[in-house]
Formats: sequence, C-alpha cells, structure tokens
Amino acid sequence: MSTRLDHRNPLVFDTHELGRRPGALQRLSRTVEAPADLGIDGVIGVPQGSPVELDIRLESVMEGVLVTGTARASAEGECVRCLEPLRQEVAADFQEMFSYPDTDDRGHRKGATGDDAEDDEDMTPLEDGMFDLEPVLRDAVVLALPMQPVCREDCAGLCPECGAGLNDNPDHHHDAVDIRWAALQGLADSLGTGEKDNMSGAEAGVDEKQEK
Repeated sequence: MSTRLDHRNPLVFDTHELGRRPGALQRLSRTVEAPADLGIDGVIGVPQGSPVELDIRLESVMEGVLVTGTARASAEGECVRCLEPLRQEVAADFQEMFSYPDTDDRGHRKGATGDDAEDDEDMTPLEDGMFDLEPVLRDAVVLALPMQPVCREDCAGLCPECGAGLNDNPDHHHDAVDIRWAALQGLADSLGTGEKDNMSGAEAGVDEKQEK
C-alpha cells in the first residue's frame, strides 16, 4: 500500500492541468533541494539539501502521463587516484510513464492483454493525478555519476611507495635497488672492511721492523 502523496513536496507534481487529453503538454522548470542518498554511497553524490535544477515535460497519452526531463546538480566526492576532494557537475536525463488510475495495481490497463500488457509493465500509477519524481530522479542521477571519479583525466595519483601526491611533484621518484645487487654490495663492503683490517695489520708490522 503506497503512502499518500503530499502536494507540498517539491518533488511531487500535479498533472490535473493536462486534463487527460492525449497530446496535451506542460513544461515545468523547478529548483528543489536534493533528497538524501542522491548518489553512490561512499564514492560520489549530490549533497543533501543542495540545489537541483529540473526541466520537465509532461505529455498526456492514452495510458497516462509521460514524464521526460533533465536534472542538473553539483556532485561531490573523492578522486580515486589522489584521494583529494572533487566537485563535478552532473546532468541526468530521465523518462518515466505514470499510468492513469483506471489501471490495475501492476500498472496495466484494465482489460489489457498480450503485447499491451507487456508494454505497460514498467508504468507507475498516478495517485490523485499526482506523481513523486524522487525515485526516478535518484535512479537517473546514480546512472549519470562516474563509478570511479577522478579530479582530472590526467591525475597522476599517489606514489605507491610513500603516498606522496604526484600532481604537485611530477619529478618525485625513488631509486630502485635490485635486491640481488644489494646483497652483492653488502658482500663487497664486508670484504672491503676485511682487506682494510689486513692492510692495517701489515702496516703495523712494517713499522715495528723499522723501529728495531
């Protein structure tokens, strides 16, 4: 059982002016506050309460009201490469059919069979001539947002070794040392130390002979 729609909700629209006359059109522009969870959780989304600009066209057809429109807003998130905050403009297109009340609970026209019933499966019933755009808006915005947002296309990200940002320091690097050469270098250093000790001992022996 659906909750009764509140006409004071800015995302609820009234279609009574169309008068159920097929071909009748109505264009609306409205700025609303973004509802909660308008985006991809933990990735990017439109902050709750921020402005969302709606341009909507309502068209009366035999089955109901066809709603077509575009939503524009600013989304905020985090770059997946450098982890810096980002802000991105998003434009989401949507289209939804809302059926007249003389359809059944599944949105089918009463008495519709065969192909007509299949075509009507995706329709949402109007309630007292009104519809709630929020579910449609949420689906459209989620589809329009990037799954892996980046602050810019050429973002260099972070150094995998120390985590330093590479955008501000493109020459940042670490000298790569082959562990095999490192082992040989350690052996050479130890041999060098032994040779130095032997040379010191030899020089001490010569000095003793000279003193005698």
